[in-house]
Amino acid sequence: MNAVEVTGLEKSYGKVDAVKGVSFEVAHGEVFGFLGPNGAGKSTTISMLCTLINPTGGSARVAGHDVVKERDEVRRNIGLVFQDPTLDSYLTAEQNLRFHAELYGVPRSVVDERLRQVMEMVALWDRRDSKVQTFSGGMKRRLEIARGLLHSPRVLFLDEPTVGLDPQTRSAIWGYINELRRTEDITIFMTTHYMDEAEYCDRIAIIDHGEIVVIDSPEALKASVGKDRVQIHTSDDQAAIAALKERFDVDAGVHDGAVTFAVASGEEFVPRLFAELGLPITGVSVHRPTLDDVFMNYTGSTIRDAEEESGGMNQMMRARLRR
Repeated sequence: MNAVEVTGLEKSYGKVDAVKGVSFEVAHGEVFGFLGPNGAGKSTTISMLCTLINPTGGSARVAGHDVVKERDEVRRNIGLVFQDPTLDSYLTAEQNLRFHAELYGVPRSVVDERLRQVMEMVALWDRRDSKVQTFSGGMKRRLEIARGLLHSPRVLFLDEPTVGLDPQTRSAIWGYINELRRTEDITIFMTTHYMDEAEYCDRIAIIDHGEIVVIDSPEALKASVGKDRVQIHTSDDQAAIAALKERFDVDAGVHDGAVTFAVASGEEFVPRLFAELGLPITGVSVHRPTLDDVFMNYTGSTIRDAEEESGGMNQMMRARLRR
């Protein structure tokens, strides 16, 4: 049995389609990731799978249970780490977890052992008597992961698990998640807009504007691009884009502040570029295919460009609502 099965899942808010008929499966024991910019529909999809909101259309099953018809059964079988903190800061770490155990009906005979087990897993056992308000952002996130594991869920949902954390803390969080995968019989479903985090997944689904564009392993997706990404800096980006099309039949655009295009054997192409472009080049870089290249190949923009576009659209929508 798959841990998650989704068919034509939709969610609309009035005339806004947040999720547009997505379909996918997550195998038992898999680390599955949703990769996409903010506003792509990642959190909305997770909210439907965790029974926090009802779908507008389609169907989904988590741990074998329908997310609409068997909400209580779904909730008993999942753990959820929200994007925004949900801990009670005035309680100690242990009190937060004991309260969670009570809510989920964890047998009192196993609470003490399980509590110590999950807190040791995230290296917080020595801070069990400390109030959460004294914790750093990384410690709070680790405690939330421990809380999500306390009732031994079959599927753990991590919604942007390291957002807002510094790179070192993000790396440490993933160390704990990988240890969790080794020691617990669990499926992990995560969302992220960080390319390096998506590399930890067995498979990733790239989602953009509420639609799944492609699903595969990170390595297979990078192999599907096949070309190197070249970025150049010039004094006239539009003239450079036109020259690339005219002289080399290469389509380019401006991404991340540089003229960007994809070619086979980028390092071999660069000498021709300097000799034949006909415009001064002040800087050049060549990159082997990355997940950012995959995202751009399938969506036409980088994830950073997509987030900026989404942010601008959100500001425009809020402005209209205020009128």
